Amino acid sequence: MIQPLILVLDEGTTSTRAMLFETNGKLAGVAQREITQHYPRPGWVEHDAGEIWEKTLACAQEMVEQAGGADRVSAIGITNQRETVVAWDRETGEPLSRAPVWQDRRTASRCSELRGEGHEPFVQEATGLLIDPYFSGTKMHWLVENEPAVAAAAKAGTLALGTVESWLVYKLTGGAFITDASNSSRSLLLPLAGESWDEGLCELIGVPRGALGEVVDNAGSLGETLSEFFGGPIAITGLAGDQQSAMIGQGCLSPGDSKATYGTGAFILANTGNAIPRSSNRLLGTVLYQLGGERSYAIEGSVFVAGSLVQWLRDSLGVIENSADTEDLARSIEDSGGVAIVPALSGLGAPHWMPSARGLIIGLSFSTGRAHIARAALEAMSHQTYDLARAFEADGAAWSSLRIDGGMSANDWMAQDISDLIGLTVERPDFVETTALGAAILAGLGAGLFDTLQEAADAMCGATKKFEPEMPADVRSERLDRWSKAIAALNAASD
Repeated sequence: MIQPLILVLDEGTTSTRAMLFETNGKLAGVAQREITQHYPRPGWVEHDAGEIWEKTLACAQEMVEQAGGADRVSAIGITNQRETVVAWDRETGEPLSRAPVWQDRRTASRCSELRGEGHEPFVQEATGLLIDPYFSGTKMHWLVENEPAVAAAAKAGTLALGTVESWLVYKLTGGAFITDASNSSRSLLLPLAGESWDEGLCELIGVPRGALGEVVDNAGSLGETLSEFFGGPIAITGLAGDQQSAMIGQGCLSPGDSKATYGTGAFILANTGNAIPRSSNRLLGTVLYQLGGERSYAIEGSVFVAGSLVQWLRDSLGVIENSADTEDLARSIEDSGGVAIVPALSGLGAPHWMPSARGLIIGLSFSTGRAHIARAALEAMSHQTYDLARAFEADGAAWSSLRIDGGMSANDWMAQDISDLIGLTVERPDFVETTALGAAILAGLGAGLFDTLQEAADAMCGATKKFEPEMPADVRSERLDRWSKAIAALNAASD
């Protein structure tokens, strides 16, 4: 019997991929293209939406050809970098500006104004989010206010504003304008308890309600590709923001299940079931997934800089030649030599939320070498995870263990260090690309290949490796003290 194939479009920050999955979770093929990063000003990060579309289509066509044609692909699932905003014209189907990326901080002053006017408690209560440049709503407002082509389309009633999955569905289908509930919940415009966009929130943030797409489930009959792209139509049956998708790809479907994804940034989510999450420790509430109009939720902590710190060490400083070098360098020395890095290269995320902070390295001496810098960079991932563990615990969502994934999690030294510092079992799947796997699980469910989400996850999730804490208490205490001093120094520098 021929195995059904699911095509996943995985839209990352630095690359786009098309991946073929069998219904047992086995990866059957992958095509990848890098995405150009644009940094026009300090704190600004942009993508070219046209480039994302063209390279995604090329990767998808390569995988469909490998599969043997469109009739061999049962469904398409899409997962994406969540808060990146695309503005396009619904008549021409062309982008109207570059797309501000989730890391972009250009709306920091606008967010500060909204907080200063006392709006944050209301926004947090409704959406589960803090007012921060990270989220897509203020980026949408900025585009309308500052890009003439976007403003003109808004006036003409042809403007479309959406995240990357919305943009790709529009292009693939030739005009369907939808966005899934998980991505919508990252906008500051969707109440966690509401079915669709809130007029009051749209007015407060300054986003035209008519420029937003229809909020839909994460799995189901969501659209169909134009035949011209793949030689025949293919159903689009799964959509999810990357962190929610990774949660599903880890099989974290029960309340209390927790996972951390270490990619460009680091994102930790704990499943709260059908209970809308409320945080008193500056964590975020978010929609985990929506099926049949019913939602499951998660509480989330977001770290802005993780793998991008290693990339910076490689590309900007030349400390390493390859990202994988960090593990060997970390193992080559007994400790970081007193060096600590707070990687606030684009602000500091949860639970600190310091959007204007800048990165800090302390403890340098003449004996400091590149191995110390590389090790301190990996240790920073563990410390940020520790800070979030304490915040989750204070919100009544303590972790019993932690499942990890993403490109950085393949580093065994870092996985062990995280376990040591948080004092819990860390579990890593043998197949770490769980973001793509989660989209495949949703697409399989949406295409009717499985009856339930749990059945799909059971069939497609694979084996795991465990890391147990073994760091001596005195070493752990010294590490935590050094990190506390580094955060205090960052606070002092930011005042």
